[in-house]
Amino acid sequence: MAKIKTIGILTSGGDAPGMNAAIRAVTRAGIYNGFKVKGVYHGYDGLINDEIKPFTTESVSGIIAHGGTILKTARSKQFTTPEGRAKAYENIKKEGIDALVVIGGNGSLTGAMKLAAEHDICCIGLPGTIDNDLYGTDSTIGYDTTLNTIQACVDRIRDTAQSHERIFFIEVMGRDAGFLAQNSAIATGAEAAIIPEDSTDVDQLTQFMQRGFRKSKRSSIVIVSESPKCGAMYYADRVHKEFPDYDVRVSILGHLQRGGSPSAHDRILASRTGVGAIEAIMQGQRNVMVGIRNNDIVYVPFSEAIRSDKPFDKKLIQVLDELSI
Repeated sequence: MAKIKTIGILTSGGDAPGMNAAIRAVTRAGIYNGFKVKGVYHGYDGLINDEIKPFTTESVSGIIAHGGTILKTARSKQFTTPEGRAKAYENIKKEGIDALVVIGGNGSLTGAMKLAAEHDICCIGLPGTIDNDLYGTDSTIGYDTTLNTIQACVDRIRDTAQSHERIFFIEVMGRDAGFLAQNSAIATGAEAAIIPEDSTDVDQLTQFMQRGFRKSKRSSIVIVSESPKCGAMYYADRVHKEFPDYDVRVSILGHLQRGGSPSAHDRILASRTGVGAIEAIMQGQRNVMVGIRNNDIVYVPFSEAIRSDKPFDKKLIQVLDELSI
C-alpha cells in the first residue's frame, strides 16, 4: 500500500450535532501526525464537482460548539452510480488525496464502502447520525444532543397537555430505529412509545388508553417514531375515531431535532472517534467505521456497521410500561 500523505474529510447525509467537532478532530489530529488535510464541501457531490480546499488548524478554529457542518452536506444521487463514483475518484487523484474520512450514517458509509471497493482507496467512517442505528458503536455522533432536544420540547408540550387535558402524539425521527422515541419517552415520563421494534396494533392502543387514564388522567404524552404509514397523525386519527371523548393533538418535531449546539457527550464522542480515524489510517486500517464500545475505540468493518441490525434492548419497553402507570 502506498504511503498516505493527504487525507480528505467530508460530511454526508443528514446533518448531526457534533459533526463540526469531528471535522476539527480529524483535521488537527491529522496535521499533528504529519498529514496534509483537505476539506470536501457538499458531501459526495463535492468530490464529483471538485469542491475541495486545503485545511489548516485555523480552518477548524471555534467550530466545536456549533451544530450543523462547516463542510455542508448533501445526499448525492450521482454518487450512487458507478459513473459518479468514478468521476469522484478522478478528483480524489487530482487533489492528491490518499485516504478519505467520511462522517455520516448508513447511506454515507455505504457510499464509502462502494468507492473503496471499486477504486482501492482507504476509506474510514465516523458514525454521524442522530438515529443511533449504526451497528458496532454504543452511540453515534448527534444522538445524545438530539435526545436532549426532544426532552426539552416534550417537557414544554406537557405543560400544554396538562393545562388543556389533552393527549399529545409527538413524532420524532428514527424511521427504522426506535432509540430516540423509546429513550426520550423514558426521559420525559411519557405514557407510551410507539417504535419499529415493538409494533402497535389495535389491542395495544386500547391497552395504553385504559392504562394511561386509569387514575383519572386526562392528559398524556405518546412518543412516536416517524413513519410514512403509521406516524403520529395515524395514531391520533385512530384515537379520534375509537375514543372520541378525548381531545387529541399532534406535534411533529421534524428538523428541530437536528440543530443546536452539541452536548458534551457528542463533542467528546466526535473528538475521540476523529482522533481514532487518524490512528486507524496510521495502523493501516481500511474500510472501517470508528466507534466506541464499552468506552473503548473499536474498528467495525463497513459491511458489518451498515448491514447488521443494531440490537434494541427490549427491557427499555418494560421500564416505560412500569413507570407510566
